[in-house]
Amino acid sequence: MTQDQDVDTRFELDDRQRAMLAEMGVRIWLPKKLPTAIVSSPVMAQSVTHEAPSSSVADTPAIKPLANSPAPQLVSMPVVDISALPEGIAQMDWPLLQAAVSACKGCGLCQGRQQAILGEGLQTADWLVVGDAPGEDEDKEGASFAGPAGQLLDNMLKALGLTRQQVYLTHALKCRTPSGRNASPVEVSHCATYLSRQVALVQPKVILAMGRTAAMALLQSTEPLGKLRSEVQSFNGVPVVVTYPPAYLLRNQADKAKAWADLCLAASLVQS
Repeated sequence: MTQDQDVDTRFELDDRQRAMLAEMGVRIWLPKKLPTAIVSSPVMAQSVTHEAPSSSVADTPAIKPLANSPAPQLVSMPVVDISALPEGIAQMDWPLLQAAVSACKGCGLCQGRQQAILGEGLQTADWLVVGDAPGEDEDKEGASFAGPAGQLLDNMLKALGLTRQQVYLTHALKCRTPSGRNASPVEVSHCATYLSRQVALVQPKVILAMGRTAAMALLQSTEPLGKLRSEVQSFNGVPVVVTYPPAYLLRNQADKAKAWADLCLAASLVQS
């Protein structure tokens, strides 16, 4: 059978079979023309080249309707080998930490990145802003909080009388994740070693955790973001204020007021 033929003829049933399936509550449906990608797939190609089914319903395999939308791409979760982390991270200065992150191949995320991103800004600052993971814009530019999300963050800081040069910006993960999925807990745990050293070097008065992955890296908590926002958290004695990531706020304008309240809370902790 060619791709241009109607593949539904492969599944023709007689009246008796259709009546029995109807009593069982089984609907028989298949589009007359299947997308080429489905017809040419190994699974579909195998099904359309078999002999026609016998007249026995018991021998007829169950047929599920095929969706026209492509199946989501499966992403394998890399297994972290902690031994791949360089030794002495807890004693590294900024140049050594930058070199370690740039050369890090401790998990599979290194395979899809253009560059690893440590962070940028004032290396001893009152504010440490932690995002979830670099995105496509950050990966291309080699900068933290780039693109439209970075512009929104700049405006939020400006409203507090700050610039990105007066704070330190980083992400919980140092490499971008494959498009369409969040970071796995094991990936977060891996990069948390680098983040912990950054906190020790910056010595901030407050940490602004912008996103669930950032909160997970700092607090080892899987609580919903809304619940973590309800009170001030702590990481190694430094107060942590959890809020929404800028990319989320671009899509959910109504939550900008909540994010602004979180920033005001963080500002009050710095002043106190």
